[in-house]
Amino acid sequence: MRDKITEALKGHDADYVEVRVEEGESTRIQYRGRDLEDIGRTTSRGGCARALVKGGWGFVSFNNISDLRDKVALAVRQARLVGKETTKFAEVPAAVDIVPLEVKKDPAAIPLSEKKRLFDEYNEVIWGVPKIQTSIVSYGDGRRKIIFANSQGSYIEQSRIDVTARITATAREGDNVQQAHISIGRKGDYAVVEGLHQELEDTAKKAVALLSAPQVKGGEYTVVLDPVLAGVFIHEAFGHLSESDFVYENDRMKEIMVLGRRFGGAHLNVVDGAAVPGLRGSFKYDEEGTPATRTYLIKEGLLVGRLHSRETAARMGEAPTGNARAIGHSFPPIVRMTNTFIEPGATSLEEMLAPIKEGVYAKNWYGGTTSMEMFTFSASEAYMIRNGKIEEMCRPVVLTGNVFTTLENIDAVGNDLDMNEGGGCGKGEQMPLPVSNGSPHIRIAKCLVGGK
Repeated sequence: MRDKITEALKGHDADYVEVRVEEGESTRIQYRGRDLEDIGRTTSRGGCARALVKGGWGFVSFNNISDLRDKVALAVRQARLVGKETTKFAEVPAAVDIVPLEVKKDPAAIPLSEKKRLFDEYNEVIWGVPKIQTSIVSYGDGRRKIIFANSQGSYIEQSRIDVTARITATAREGDNVQQAHISIGRKGDYAVVEGLHQELEDTAKKAVALLSAPQVKGGEYTVVLDPVLAGVFIHEAFGHLSESDFVYENDRMKEIMVLGRRFGGAHLNVVDGAAVPGLRGSFKYDEEGTPATRTYLIKEGLLVGRLHSRETAARMGEAPTGNARAIGHSFPPIVRMTNTFIEPGATSLEEMLAPIKEGVYAKNWYGGTTSMEMFTFSASEAYMIRNGKIEEMCRPVVLTGNVFTTLENIDAVGNDLDMNEGGGCGKGEQMPLPVSNGSPHIRIAKCLVGGK
């Protein structure tokens, strides 16, 4: 295969060409209510070629890897049609590497019948709780092997195994409908989905308890976010703004996202990096063959970095960060997050809560939307804080605000960093891309909370 790819890359009149060849296999199980809705295995094989000529890109994807040289030539011809500028593409040393697979408990070693038996049990645990009206239980695992080579001499083989599960329980009493969920994932370890019986029973009971929970009165509160919700916030509300393609294509963001600008106190540090080991967003090389890094986005409150592909790095005069990612061979790489988190500070949760006379403790997440610097997030759990103590559970709340104002209002950062690996990131029709996000507990001095 290496000789075939190397030969296919030779002799083209282009500034740069690359080839990715991929093999994949995946398993899926999904229940809706008590019914098994989908179960099966899928295998795939294919690749893509990408060429750069005078700043223009050509891209070809294919399922049959024969005639590889012709496919590279087609990508070059496409690039020539659109290339009318000077190519800007950051230099990265050529790498020749075969990256060993990271695996603890391989899901491929577990029969599909055994996976189904386990998730049958989980579904029955949920339905054993009174007042549960419906549920969604989904499981997936996948193995992906990628061979990457380019005209600059790189040849890299790397593989990954990904395991995820998302389970939602919905309770109903008349017109009152409430739900609770868990979302988990792990790189290379089936064990993450084992032994969840008690956690799922507690999740179903939480959905039922929400039926009788009071609603938070809407208004501005001091809010404490748990590590899961704080991680989702920093990923969705700030991480996407740090993806440099979004910045250089948007004049307003160029004015806002100026390196050196202060966005928070000296206690605020935000990092993204696939070089952080062992997480779902971790890898050794991105889909352009750039080595993974650990990049500070905010350091001591100042904007100090952003996320790059080789092209965006060259266009903005900055260093590539190894953030060019593609969900599969049908797509070209674009700038994406990997593992994004707020670094821990020195404050305990008890110290964070102590001065709050009345506030809101928000946990976990349902989802959210961002529009430029404005965000809206739904927390799946909420509790009132009274006189420094977490008190009664309330219905889920919605948090709304300006991300930059909210960053400035983070006045305490906890010492209890935790990473959420159950989500997947979407951008440019490529989803769900494996990522991780996390944070310690954080306290936001002023945050708009909607109770309905």
